[in-house]
Amino acid sequence: MPIALALYQPDIALNTGTLLRLGACLGVPVHIIHPTGFPFSRAALKRSGMDYLDTVEMIEHDSYARFDTWRHEAGKRLVLLTTRASIPAHKAEYTGDDILMVGRESAGVPPEIANDAEQRVRIPMQPAARSLNVAVSAAIVVGEAMRQTGGFERLTGASAAG
Repeated sequence: MPIALALYQPDIALNTGTLLRLGACLGVPVHIIHPTGFPFSRAALKRSGMDYLDTVEMIEHDSYARFDTWRHEAGKRLVLLTTRASIPAHKAEYTGDDILMVGRESAGVPPEIANDAEQRVRIPMQPAARSLNVAVSAAIVVGEAMRQTGGFERLTGASAAG
């Protein structure tokens, strides 16, 4: 089962389109948790999502509460990407049942949602750096989670020993 990506109330259409494209290319389902900070439409996502919008598995949730109910019923673990985490993303352990969540570009996620996460991870950076772009951050952690869970082998058909 592939890991999944969740975007909590994304603010910027270009980042959302980029993450949908990432999901399409890597076979990672992308959950959009509304409301978004922009008029959510194919037209808004087209520039960065390109023709990949036709192939991504995009699941929309009209609220965090509905998303959270769904993920509990589906037995999914929530892993939050946050600059406030103590666990470096490359040292965390991921499973195929994980949903990696990124917060709003402008504000992250509220504390009560951060508290819902079973694991919180951060990307180590230079001390003076505040944060990376949300799409870049998600790509780094999705890549590590896919490496650990055999996601790249699933895409290439290569053996784990290979």
